[in-house]
Amino acid sequence: MFFDTDCGGVVHNLAYLRMIETCRTRLAALMGMDLPTMAQTQLFPVVVRTEVDYRMPAKLGDWLCIDGALAEIEGARFWCEFVMTRERDGAVLVKARQALAMVQMPEGRPRRLPAEWRQQWG
Repeated sequence: MFFDTDCGGVVHNLAYLRMIETCRTRLAALMGMDLPTMAQTQLFPVVVRTEVDYRMPAKLGDWLCIDGALAEIEGARFWCEFVMTRERDGAVLVKARQALAMVQMPEGRPRRLPAEWRQQWG
């Protein structure tokens, strides 16, 4: 999108985080944590750390692909990894990792990850 670029047509670094969030939301849904479920249970994954390696810039007109996966499960948090590539040549533009903690609302208290996550993805 034009608004995600500077005057030289290079994608802003913040735009990548927005794309990662879209991928992470879809990944959460595949893990049984879609938005209606989160609203019902009031249990939400909250980003507590983001690590991003910007390798090459995306430019206006580039079509991007982003792959996300659950990488690691700990007691009360989990890590997701993302790789963003340019569609036309497969060049890796961005690699990112995010740590998320499960938070019970409205109290805002951290909760242990669901036991079935360890069984299914641990």
